Amino acid sequence: MERQIVVITGGAGFLGSHLCDFLLEHSYRVVCVDNLITGRLANIEHLSNNKLFKFIQTDVSENLKIRGKVDFVLHFASLASPVDYARLPIETLKVGSLGTLNALELAHRKRAKFMMASTSEVYGDPLQNPQKEEYWGNVNPVGPRSMYDESKRFAEALTMAFHRKLGVDTCIVRIFNTYGPRMKNEDGRVVPNLITQALTGQPMTIFGDGKQTRSFCYVSDLIDGIYRLMNANYSDPINLGNPNEKNMLELGQVIKDITGTSNKIIFQPLPGDDPKRRRPDIGRAQTILGWVPKVDLKEGLTKTVNWFKSTLNNR
Repeated sequence: MERQIVVITGGAGFLGSHLCDFLLEHSYRVVCVDNLITGRLANIEHLSNNKLFKFIQTDVSENLKIRGKVDFVLHFASLASPVDYARLPIETLKVGSLGTLNALELAHRKRAKFMMASTSEVYGDPLQNPQKEEYWGNVNPVGPRSMYDESKRFAEALTMAFHRKLGVDTCIVRIFNTYGPRMKNEDGRVVPNLITQALTGQPMTIFGDGKQTRSFCYVSDLIDGIYRLMNANYSDPINLGNPNEKNMLELGQVIKDITGTSNKIIFQPLPGDDPKRRRPDIGRAQTILGWVPKVDLKEGLTKTVNWFKSTLNNR
């Protein structure tokens, strides 16, 4: 049987590179597209001799042209960390708008299925907990996080427009906080921040009073859910995340226990518009995809800490 061909934008990033690995292991051909603005060749260099893998360095906000047959277009190109999108706000908005448009047009031309990698940030600082897909969110459209939040909200709207108007087969995954190997230690997100600080003898930084919550999903669980959604017949958004809600102080303590550090915890002011709570309602994913996360926080963080140890030692 002829192998199906998957185009992954942002394929050299944290999630994109894990997706490349998974799909290659499941006998797909993979075309990885990335401009390396935040993605890293180190994430995909182990695939360079794989005949089923192809890397194209290009900016999907400028163009996205792929020769030959394409079966799936998975649009994962985005600047996903607060440090990156604060530094590159216009690029963030462009990849969410023009990049999504180019990826959707490719899917339309090739009659391919399209997946939009959205985010729990479309819910903003939520007024309901947990967050269901039907919740429209509480987002500041001109705030310090708006370049990310609104680019993803626009991308979802554009995806649904192509689906309804042009009949493109689309799906939308709303990704909640995901962690694991290949995150950048200078990422700005809480898990790599605290792990790096714990392993390098720095004070561990908690923002606000540490009572704000997140729900952390290990990367292998997320990739499994994405694969199930790829092959499902469902076009409305689906939350993928681990509903085990933890506050930042609890997370910091788990990381201290795993690393064995005695580093003290220090507190910094909470960044503007930082959500106070985050927890997915995954009822839709359970019903439609048969998906539930399997890796608990301690197991996933232990794997992640071990990976960070190896990368810090190789510097």
